[in-house]
Amino acid sequence: MAEPVRVLVTGAAGQIAYSLLYSIAKGDVFGKDQPIALVLLDIAPMMPVLEGVVMELQDCALPLLREVIPTDKGEVAFKDLDAAILVGSMPRRDGMERKDLLKANVAIFKSQGESLDKYAKKTVKVLVVGNPANTNCLIAAKSAPSIPKENFSCLTRLDHNRASSQVAMRCGISAEFVKNVIIWGNHSSTQYPDVHHCKVNKQGKDVACFDAVKDEAWLKGDFISTVQQRGAAVIKARKLSSAMSAAKAICDHMRDIWTGTQEGNFISMGVYSTGNSYGVPEDLIYSFPVTIKDKTWKIVDGLAINDFSRAKMDATAAELVEERDTAVSFLGVTTEPQPSAPHLDAQENLEARL
Repeated sequence: MAEPVRVLVTGAAGQIAYSLLYSIAKGDVFGKDQPIALVLLDIAPMMPVLEGVVMELQDCALPLLREVIPTDKGEVAFKDLDAAILVGSMPRRDGMERKDLLKANVAIFKSQGESLDKYAKKTVKVLVVGNPANTNCLIAAKSAPSIPKENFSCLTRLDHNRASSQVAMRCGISAEFVKNVIIWGNHSSTQYPDVHHCKVNKQGKDVACFDAVKDEAWLKGDFISTVQQRGAAVIKARKLSSAMSAAKAICDHMRDIWTGTQEGNFISMGVYSTGNSYGVPEDLIYSFPVTIKDKTWKIVDGLAINDFSRAKMDATAAELVEERDTAVSFLGVTTEPQPSAPHLDAQENLEARL
């Protein structure tokens, strides 16, 4: 058997992690023959809850799960990691200004980036889920200078899955027959779900999405707003935010990193912009269409961009530039010590974007 892959999940006592850990431990992400060592990080007050999660994982009697390590210590959590899934973040609380939220998260993700830099393998693949995911990911990457920025990504796969599902339901088919939707930009309400390059398989033949749906007004209107506002709709209906679907998207994202994307398919990920693709400014984590091979992502370049798409892509980039500049201004600010993995994950926040 192969050596275990060492995987960290932060915010491990939260509801996303509870939906996520079983899938990782049973082999749905890193392979059906790949042993797993799970490292679960949360804050000290949540350790009793985390012990219950550990007991449940043990009671699943999963053959691939070789070790479970619950901890509230960064030097333990980040040591020798192959993969890090950073779910924990500071949620917005009543009365909290946006800049205060960014400041709190800068402290958390700066600390986590520094711990990755100090303790993790330089090949570690880092997925940031905690919101604001794009900017938190950028701060973590900046704080880990010895790890390539290409190793960092943020989750927009949930938005991608939502867009695929909306098109599939509109066409009366399974979501597996929809490919190459794109989520551009920020994991926020400015994100742009784009189906101009999407294909829908109908009766064994790939058809352009606009031809399959036959409703341009919907695709340029309600479809976009539905995907942008889906997280809020889930909260309104459920009184809790997305957990099951977020966990599934995390699994999809990490599995594609580990095993690659299918030929002819691209998926959406928030990745580092060098300023060389689609006019997106450099030094942002921006969601692009990507393909993945040998654990390396590549932006799908050369797609035609019309004026409608250009305006929406630029708007979400502008928001990310503002977020980045505000967050970076806090990097040198001395703040009160922050918990390394807040129990309150992004999904438990009524302002959450997932």
